[in-house]
Amino acid sequence: MEVLEDKLRSLSIARRSHPEKPTYLLGMAQQPEGVLAVSCSNMSIHLHNKETLKLQGEYRGHGGPLCALAFAHASPHLLYSASADGTVRAWDARLPGSKSAQLFRSDSSHSFCSFDLSCGNVLLCAGTEQVDKADSFLVFWDARKPGESPLGVYSESHSDDITQVRFHPRDKDRMASCATDGLVNVFDLSRGSEDEALLATFNGDSCASSVCWCGDDYRRLLCLSQDEGLHLWDLSRLDTEQPLAVFSCRDVRSLAPTAPGRRLDYTVGGAWLEDAGKLLVVGGDNAGGLHLMECDDGGLRLLKSLHGGHASTVRCFLWDAVAGALFTGGEDAQLLLWKPGGAELTSVKKESMKSCSALKVKSRPHRKHYYNASVQR
Repeated sequence: MEVLEDKLRSLSIARRSHPEKPTYLLGMAQQPEGVLAVSCSNMSIHLHNKETLKLQGEYRGHGGPLCALAFAHASPHLLYSASADGTVRAWDARLPGSKSAQLFRSDSSHSFCSFDLSCGNVLLCAGTEQVDKADSFLVFWDARKPGESPLGVYSESHSDDITQVRFHPRDKDRMASCATDGLVNVFDLSRGSEDEALLATFNGDSCASSVCWCGDDYRRLLCLSQDEGLHLWDLSRLDTEQPLAVFSCRDVRSLAPTAPGRRLDYTVGGAWLEDAGKLLVVGGDNAGGLHLMECDDGGLRLLKSLHGGHASTVRCFLWDAVAGALFTGGEDAQLLLWKPGGAELTSVKKESMKSCSALKVKSRPHRKHYYNASVQR
């Protein structure tokens, strides 16, 4: 079987989308049946065929920027989206263009900037922006009861915009969250109250932008910060005297390995490639180049640099382990499919669309602060 490194090193562009209207591509979610959902800065959701990237339809209904997408695990035709308009909606992927099939709301003051669905398909959780310059909230619903009030909220764990919520891929009660207050929290939701549920709090040193469950049995947690810091923690050590951090760097731009003449300007995110047993970290440069790196206890190792695709900042990616393919989307409004030995049908590279007035969104959407909170165990 071809090893991951060989697959990544042979990646090249196989397909490229050509949208009629310019819009930033912000996030992705994959359906096993062959549909790729992409959230856009014009508050729409596009559905693409995974093989051809052909646009199959779109959804509209949110009144604010989208923050996350997720397909239901048990009902893969159901696509969830969350928005700054304070709603979580569910769409039927079999009916592109239809109205939302389900709607979840909380307090009218809540504006969501993160969201996820538990692996058990029971809990939905959305993280809010800071409310009244004081508080931020984790809001929970029963996914089986759309239209009903939230099950409850956590209000003490973060004090600023909650940038990401991530349920554990296997444990339905385990969840992680991160925020611009610099903190990363891990919860066991089976324990009841917020204080009891909080298992650990980590200090990300600066505004945390994303977290990723990784490692054997997903016992590790990767955190990326908005000023390009990277932290890798081992949660299996929580009840030991061993240090929780297995690798930490305040600015990966200073040490990231890149090809000669290339540089790393930002990180896009991380993904645990379970079949290969490797943690993939994706970064890029402002000209649209991409760097695929492996992260472990020893730091970062460059696997492949991709060029000639995007014309500006890449905002999202998704690795398809079955097809051995990489999807990327960014601020040039392009959706790209990279495959081993891929041969693009057209070699025309789209120009950056940053100058278009339709793209008036912030490229780095949160403020930067610095904190010295200590780790709580």
